[in-house]
Amino acid sequence: FASFVYFLVAMDDLSLERIEISGPTLASLIQRVSSSPGDVDGLIFGQIHRIVPSNLSDDSPADSVASSSSSSGQLVATFTSFLCSGKTVSFYDPIGRVDSRRISSLGVDSPDRLLGWFSARRKSANRPSMREVAVTSSLSSQFHLPIEDLENPNSTTNMASSVFFLLTTPLTDQLIHTHEYRAYQFRSSNHRVEPRSVGIVNIGPAFRGHYGSFSPKSGFPPLICEFRSSAMNEDRDEGSLSAKKQALNDQKEIDALAEGLQVGDLKRLVGAEAANYTGGIEEMYERMLAKVESLASEVEKSSARVYEQENRNRKLRYRIARTGR
Repeated sequence: FASFVYFLVAMDDLSLERIEISGPTLASLIQRVSSSPGDVDGLIFGQIHRIVPSNLSDDSPADSVASSSSSSGQLVATFTSFLCSGKTVSFYDPIGRVDSRRISSLGVDSPDRLLGWFSARRKSANRPSMREVAVTSSLSSQFHLPIEDLENPNSTTNMASSVFFLLTTPLTDQLIHTHEYRAYQFRSSNHRVEPRSVGIVNIGPAFRGHYGSFSPKSGFPPLICEFRSSAMNEDRDEGSLSAKKQALNDQKEIDALAEGLQVGDLKRLVGAEAANYTGGIEEMYERMLAKVESLASEVEKSSARVYEQENRNRKLRYRIARTGR
């Protein structure tokens, strides 16, 4: 029985390799913290994945496959969303004991996705306090979430909700608004929080693998088919004809400004011809700026003439009011 209890504790106390968060989620969290009147805290949600590194090589295929299959893999926590109550001590008491009823009152729909919690403090050091450690310990002892293993989908391994995300601002006021953030994991084996690296997942070539398995879940919207009469078809044809005429007039005005340069010619800006072609683009912009300056001077002159005419009218009205003629 003692061995079985030790096995359960060991499975809950698995170590995370890193904690990942998307750029929009982090930006939303920082904006929520910045717009709050004071310190805030809340819950964070996400998933835990087991990633098995591939050690395949051309030298020894058999040994590589054996080492790859025997590797236990790395655990990566992905921070996907958060719930902020707008204040501190929202789901725990002053000494750090988590109340599951308060968590339910916050509207938590999926406690099996509860990754941990976050705390945002202003003008304080970026390290956990004793109460924050106690809250993380209490939360990890009450809530667990499953580990998603792509190599073994039928695995039912669980892990404690032991992630703590801390945000702080510098102790002194600065010209640039700065937020410092750091992630921790509570380890029940030594009753301490250990720092973990934070990876920001963004869209780009380096992060293309994160979106390789994406599949849309929403279907196409229903297509509305309407039967139109001949009169309605004639009105639609007239409307489309007028729209085409307007588009042609707009295109003529754009061509006049561009002076013969077409949108298709922009492909020359990339490649060997770019050095020779950029000079023509710069000349075109210089001519356009000259036209804008001439128009501005004409507007200024016309405004001056209008002002002079208003002065004459004002003097004329004043003379008529004085003399009656």
